Amino acid sequence: MKREISILIALAFFLSGAMAARASALPAAPDISARSCVLVHCGDGKVLYSKNADAKMLIASTTKIMTAIVVIENCPLDGKVKIKPEWCGAEGSSMYLKAGSEYTVRELLEGMMLVSGNDAAVALACRTAGSVDAFAKLMNEKAAALGMTGSSFKNPNGLDEKGHFSTARDMAKLAQYCMENADFRSVVALKSVKIGSLTFVNHNKLLWNCPGCIGVKTGYTMAAGRTLVSCCQRDGMRCVCVTLSDPDDWADHGALYAWAYKNYGYRTVIGRDMALSLPVVSGTETAVAIRPDREVKLFLSAEAKVSYYVELPRFVFGGVESGAAAGRIRVLVDGKPAAEAELVYGETVPPGARETASSWTWLERLW
Repeated sequence: MKREISILIALAFFLSGAMAARASALPAAPDISARSCVLVHCGDGKVLYSKNADAKMLIASTTKIMTAIVVIENCPLDGKVKIKPEWCGAEGSSMYLKAGSEYTVRELLEGMMLVSGNDAAVALACRTAGSVDAFAKLMNEKAAALGMTGSSFKNPNGLDEKGHFSTARDMAKLAQYCMENADFRSVVALKSVKIGSLTFVNHNKLLWNCPGCIGVKTGYTMAAGRTLVSCCQRDGMRCVCVTLSDPDDWADHGALYAWAYKNYGYRTVIGRDMALSLPVVSGTETAVAIRPDREVKLFLSAEAKVSYYVELPRFVFGGVESGAAAGRIRVLVDGKPAAEAELVYGETVPPGARETASSWTWLERLW
């Protein structure tokens, strides 16, 4: 077996100054007015900011995020829904359904998510499960499946009701899940839509005012205050922000996203352009290039300290093949293992005539 050594290599050995480890502390997040808030990176669920994120609170019409995904997963979007009189005239915001009229499931979803139609929420619940109570059961089953341990749903529209609540952390879990669904994304990203003779404009102002915003839902009741769940994507980095009982939610979401995108991002920690070499004994060349077999990117904060642990033999004999395994490279972030890749030979070096090298030549090659 070839003898291997482990070498802790400084980051600067491989990477340019732009990728050098940062020693400065991460700038503090902006002050937030919300009673409860969380900001989450969708790629790995990393919490970037939180404030009372597990407090059980009223969530108002952000409830309709759960309503929408349960409907989407249980009904064809082109299915027809004939409106019953008891579904009309719901308390609060409405898309003004008329008894006897007919809509598609998608149209009702659009009216519910853009202008928070409580009547549309009831119609969709009854179309999906037969009654509001039966639909609430489906909502709670979905919450349990998603690990929303601090949530309980009693209705599809979010009107204040005893036993109807959630947490900022749970709503972030829900939003991350929903934004993976193409049909859901297409609805919540709409700035406006025409249904019949009416044009509905999305209540979510962040679609206009926050670069990269792609959803999701606003909410308000007197008891709950202003609630907002949003999703933003810039440079391939998607985040979800949830604020509950926040009088300045538009500004708070914008400020948190600005802070996050300035201080976090994907970085190439193992690049295909990393270059190492090993001495070759009895080969047609005196050294062979070594490279990682793949590129690795990690989601990191600006101040994360990155180092490397490399396992390679001291030298190799001639007769190595390009692409064959040579060793491993491990990435440590703040001293903890974070990723790894195989190191392979970057070229083929055929065996050469064996020679008697001077002591100095051997030392040079081993070095």
